[in-house]
Amino acid sequence: MMSTTTPTSGAATANRLADQVAQSADDTIKATQRVANEALDRLSDKVQETHDKAAPKLVRMAEKAEHLVRRSSDVLRDGSHQVREKAVLASDRTIAYIKDEPVKAVLIAAAAGAAMLALVNLMSRSRH
Repeated sequence: MMSTTTPTSGAATANRLADQVAQSADDTIKATQRVANEALDRLSDKVQETHDKAAPKLVRMAEKAEHLVRRSSDVLRDGSHQVREKAVLASDRTIAYIKDEPVKAVLIAAAAGAAMLALVNLMSRSRH
C-alpha cells in the first residue's frame, strides 16, 4: 500500500512534532525553574527562621560576656587596690620598725645579706 501523504503534509507534521517537542521542553524548563524557586524559597525561609531564633540568643550571650568582662575588670581593680594598700602598709610598718629598733633592723639586714651571700656561693659551687 502506498502512503497518501504528500510532501507538504509530511513537512507540516514534522513542524507540528518539532513545535510539540519545543513546547514540551519549554514546559519542562518552566516546571524545573518553578521547583527550584520553591526550594530556594523554603531554604530562604528556614535560614530566616534560624536567624530569628539565634539572634536573641547571640545577643544574650554577648551581653553576658560583656557583663563578665566588666565584673572581672572590677575584681582585678579591687584586688590591685588591696595589694597596693597592703604594700604601703608593709612599707609603713617596716619604716616604723627601723625607726623604733635601728640596731635590730641593721642586724637583721646584715643576717639576711649574709644568708643570701652564702646561698649564692653554695649555688655557684654546685654548678662548677
